[in-house]
Amino acid sequence: MLMIAVCDDEIRECVHLSRQIRTLLEQLNTPHIIKQYNSGRQLLQAPETFDIIFLDIMMSEMDGMQTAELFRQNFSDKILIFVSSSRQYVFDAFAVEAFDYLVKPVDDRKLRNTLQRCSARLSRASEDYMIISRDRQTRKLYLDDIRYFEIRGRLIEAHGQNTVFSWYGQIGALETALSGKDFFRCHKSYLIHLKYVDIYNKTEITLDNGEKILIAKRRYESFCTAVLEYMRRNGGISTL
Repeated sequence: MLMIAVCDDEIRECVHLSRQIRTLLEQLNTPHIIKQYNSGRQLLQAPETFDIIFLDIMMSEMDGMQTAELFRQNFSDKILIFVSSSRQYVFDAFAVEAFDYLVKPVDDRKLRNTLQRCSARLSRASEDYMIISRDRQTRKLYLDDIRYFEIRGRLIEAHGQNTVFSWYGQIGALETALSGKDFFRCHKSYLIHLKYVDIYNKTEITLDNGEKILIAKRRYESFCTAVLEYMRRNGGISTL
């Protein structure tokens, strides 16, 4: 069941886009619930947790970019899609990790493609996990929730959004097991999730929560390539 929010201060626009989304999801046989909001403040105060948020940029009181910045403080993993009558804000959308940027009037074909990519990403995120055991305790770790793995001697630590879970293992074997799962070995002691990368330079990577991870000089070029490939496969920004 997809939980979707549509936020636009123009009521007609909000209703129209919601109907477009509903029609396409019904054609795709995708269960869903759509909630409508007419201000960024309403959206931020909503009790529900949404998988996908369609957000108009040019709104009165609090515009879409301000709303997105506040939203990202609590929800770093949700899908944000900007909708605007202008293309001029497309590069600003990178700062809040927008999945897509749709120009009004929204074309059905483009919206359908965006919804399909969203569903694929959410499905992939919910299914990928690993089973870890230590001291007779077994835990299921969803890969999408892990920011990075760190090796400390013979101990591997999985750093999640709010927890750290450790077990005995080898990071080389873990790297092999995570091949194709959007993790990158940036240093002999770290495997990071590309999803959570915020800023980087030739010596360190800053994650979305402010944590800094070392990057080996010899791995920098490969890391840049991996980040760009991740962005391309997971939405990026499209104005065409």
